[in-house]
Amino acid sequence: MSKVPQIRSVAKNFIAIEQEEGVGAHVRRSIGSMKQRNFSPFLLMDHFTVSHPAGFPDHPHHGQETITYVLNGMIAHEDFTGSKGVLRPGDLQFMTAGKAIMHSEIPVKMENGTPGIGIQLWVALPIDLKNSEPRYRNLRGDKIPIIKPNENLTVRVISGKSYGTESVKDLAYTPIDYYIFNMNKKGVEFFQETPRNFNFFLYITKGAVEINGVVYPKYSTVFFDTDGDSIKGKSAADEETEFAIIGGLILDQPILQHGPFVETDRESLLQVFKNYQYCINGFERARGWRSSIADGILEKDVPAFEKSSKD
Repeated sequence: MSKVPQIRSVAKNFIAIEQEEGVGAHVRRSIGSMKQRNFSPFLLMDHFTVSHPAGFPDHPHHGQETITYVLNGMIAHEDFTGSKGVLRPGDLQFMTAGKAIMHSEIPVKMENGTPGIGIQLWVALPIDLKNSEPRYRNLRGDKIPIIKPNENLTVRVISGKSYGTESVKDLAYTPIDYYIFNMNKKGVEFFQETPRNFNFFLYITKGAVEINGVVYPKYSTVFFDTDGDSIKGKSAADEETEFAIIGGLILDQPILQHGPFVETDRESLLQVFKNYQYCINGFERARGWRSSIADGILEKDVPAFEKSSKD
C-alpha cells in the first residue's frame, strides 16, 4: 500500500522589494533581508538585474558556496585561482569559496542593451568543509534534464529528482534541491517531493501560484514548514507562470556571518578577517590581484575571454 504524501504547510511569505546592491545593481532579496535573515543552509537569495557598468566587482568569500542561475543576458566571472568564463541564459555556476576566494561577477555589455538577470544563492558550508579548497562546477543549460509531466507543465531538474527524473550529480558540497517550474496557463497543478530534513522555499519570477487556497503573486517568496514530505499547488495567472522550488539540508550548526564571510563561532570569524587583511591562510593570492573584468567586458570581447579560460 503506497504512502499518502504529507503536504508541507506555509510558514511565512512576503514579496521581495527591489533594492540597490553592489555597484549599481538592483536586487530583490528574499533571504538575507530583515524579513528572513537566513534559512538553513541558505544565507542569501537575490533576484538580480545588472547592466554595464554595474556589477559585483572584485570581492572575497569564505565558508560558503554560491549558486548563480542566469535568466537573461550574459554574466562574466573571474577569480584569483585563474578560473574564468561566461554564463548565458539557462546556465548555472556552483562556486565553493571554502577557506578563501576573491572573484568578480560582471554583466557583459550587450550590443542590444540586454541586462544580466538571474538568481544567486549563498549556501553555508558544513563546519568540516568551511576550509576546503575553492572550486567551480559549471552546469550549462543544455545539460539540465527537462521533463514535461503534461503538455502544460515543464520542469528543469537542476539538482535533485522531480517526476522521476534525476539531475546531474556532485554540483555542490551542501546537499541542495533546485527546480524551475513553468506553466503555460492558469490552473495547472504541480507536485514536488521534499526530504523532511531539508528546508524548502518557492520564489515566483512570473505569474502567480496558488498553494493551500492562497494566491501568491510575482516576486513572492514562500517559505515552507518541515511538517511534510511534498509541496503541492497550481498556477494562478492567466499568463505564463514560472517559479523556483529550492531546498537544502538543514545544518545543525550556528551561523555567524559578516558580509561574505561565514563561520560558526566568533573566534573563527575574527580569524577570517585577519586572513583577508594580511593575505594569509588561503588569501595569499588576493595580494595585488585585480580581475581583468573589473572595468567591464564587451560582448565582442567574450570569445577571446572564454578562449583564455582554464575552466
